[in-house]
Amino acid sequence: MSRVQIFSDSTNDLNDALRMEYGIKAVPLYVIFDDESYKDGLTIKPMRLFERVAQTRKLPQTAAPSPNDFEQAFAPHIDAGEDIVYIGLSSALSSTIQNAMIAAAQFEEGRVTVIDSKNLSTGIGLLVLKAAQAALDGMNAREIQAFIEPQIAKIEVEFIIDTLEYLHKGGRCSSVQAFIGSLLKIRPLVKVMDGSMVLTDKVRGKREKALDQLLNNALAQKEQIDEQFLFITHAMAAEEAEYLKQQIELHTNVKQVVITETGCVISSHCGPKTVGIVFAKK
Repeated sequence: MSRVQIFSDSTNDLNDALRMEYGIKAVPLYVIFDDESYKDGLTIKPMRLFERVAQTRKLPQTAAPSPNDFEQAFAPHIDAGEDIVYIGLSSALSSTIQNAMIAAAQFEEGRVTVIDSKNLSTGIGLLVLKAAQAALDGMNAREIQAFIEPQIAKIEVEFIIDTLEYLHKGGRCSSVQAFIGSLLKIRPLVKVMDGSMVLTDKVRGKREKALDQLLNNALAQKEQIDEQFLFITHAMAAEEAEYLKQQIELHTNVKQVVITETGCVISSHCGPKTVGIVFAKK
């Protein structure tokens, strides 16, 4: 029986400790400022990204790994006799999945399995952890795929965006919407649905009000939460993330509530002070 190596991309936002514990590999996306290209999480971190945005007053572009990037990452594991299961950023948001499939076609059929997470950030991360545990338990690639694909619809990702500046600079809202949102202190709640980001609510007023709305939305489903893992994922919002973690631990039976930081690709679209709650349903 071939061993299985679990791969993802840098948008899975799992911390280094979890990736090492479960033996997960990640292929970085690119963050591009004019003619300077960086590898997400390797040659640029979110703090530096936010500094560059403040200096240049414009957002970077982001780009998927090329098929050759994937092929080079996969090849040593194939040569070592391992099969690969890759779970990546939603195909509705990026060409990452498409490029991984192009790379997979360069190997013998069945050696590389590509799964569209239809998600982002630690929504991907949860699926990756489940796949990695399945691999450790001895499942082969086909069995892992059959196990993971029904789990995709059970992932819940919701987050609040603190400023509309990044959405405006990224072309996702007009200058008028951004101005009015800033004036009225509107903080959007965004949920991942069918692989895309969908605005579900607009909370007006203090940030604490938006945090409590986010928390209450999660707690309303507490009987359905898979108790193995729940993630609080944030961009430069450590204090708020800790508050949410304490509340989740107080009001649920989740075994591991893990705080993790968003990588540069997710941060470049949502901006600083974004914070989200991510879990799988039973």
